Amino acid sequence: MATPFSTSDAILARMMALHPKIIDLTLDRMWRLLAALDNPQDKLAPIVHLAGTNGKGSTQAMIRAGLEGGGNKVHAYTSPHLARFHERIRIAGDLINEDHLTAVLDECWNANDRQNITYFEITTCAAILAFSRTPADYTLLEVGLGGRLDATNVVDTPALSVITPVSKDHEQFLGETIAKIAGEKVGIIKRGVPCVVGPQSAEAMEVIENTALRLSAPLIAYGQQWHVFEERGRLIFQDERGLLDLPLPALVGAHQVQNAGAALAALRHLGADENACEAAMRNVTWPARMQRLKEGPLVEAASGAEVWLDGGHNAAAGNALADVISTMPKRPTHLICGMLNTKDTLGYLSPLAQVVDSLSAVSIPGESNTLPASETAFSATKAGIEAGESAGVEQAIQEIVSRCPEGRILICGSLYLAGAVLRENA
Repeated sequence: MATPFSTSDAILARMMALHPKIIDLTLDRMWRLLAALDNPQDKLAPIVHLAGTNGKGSTQAMIRAGLEGGGNKVHAYTSPHLARFHERIRIAGDLINEDHLTAVLDECWNANDRQNITYFEITTCAAILAFSRTPADYTLLEVGLGGRLDATNVVDTPALSVITPVSKDHEQFLGETIAKIAGEKVGIIKRGVPCVVGPQSAEAMEVIENTALRLSAPLIAYGQQWHVFEERGRLIFQDERGLLDLPLPALVGAHQVQNAGAALAALRHLGADENACEAAMRNVTWPARMQRLKEGPLVEAASGAEVWLDGGHNAAAGNALADVISTMPKRPTHLICGMLNTKDTLGYLSPLAQVVDSLSAVSIPGESNTLPASETAFSATKAGIEAGESAGVEQAIQEIVSRCPEGRILICGSLYLAGAVLRENA
């Protein structure tokens, strides 16, 4: 038996070396390790399984806030983390503590016996193992990538599936067209299990409907079984059970209204009452989704300027971010942007050209797949944004404040950059 490691970080570092690739989509290794762990996936509280390109994390956060507002104990699994790995695993309402995380990681390491497995697969097994041993009312599982072959797709009969908007991202793994990407996302739809569907393009919706028909899975779809919109500063949701008049979600942006609609459709299917639905709107928190930073070293460096943080990183996220900025009080807006080299940088930045004044490009610290700052700046210039390079986020803030003391600073482009910022600003 392998010697236990002293901290979760030590085990996680070793797990990174168990497979030559970060992403290698198959479920074979998951089934092998779960069997060695006595199949904990069969011992979970009722599961809500979420897939989609954009909004699945925010939607999951609202579902959790609503369920907890109704008095339920909820497990939740999400990825990637921002500042610490522990953020990925929430046990009956609380982030997993260091001792518990170390114990389940070590158990999975030993059960795996140094066999080939990806980091995401073995850590997903650890989350499932932890969930299986703590009583709860619900388990929320967010897909990491795709759906059909994602490591979370090891449950036979969830209580509910949720598919948030599908758009282009991770094309090298999921396919070049919306139809192919949707074909991977619908892999979470199970025979006879209802599926909540957020707003979709016609191309994605055709794939979803055909899959649901083949599997006799009832759809609870936006524009059909439910509707949502903002009216006079309130959120109006309507489904076959009636109408809800609720506060807008605590998460900023018009796109969060649609995410809220999917969350409310899920909550209503699970039997939540109006108070729980209101809790979903009021109590939701989700870092790095148009999050206003209000204290910390980076905020102090900004002096009188606002500092915001957003982790969106694809063309759809760029459009959503541009919409948010356009509705905010008029103020000079300056981006600090760092992205991964796997992303459509021009597609992300182009919608922002009309609503921002400048961009300071940075490389993401400690990230081997960062896009060099020079290439981000080049793409920004190509998109029509005045751009330059900075050595890091704090330097970029100081440079922006020196020329625009009362501006708005938005740090954006990647969840990995957002995580680095939260660590630096702690």
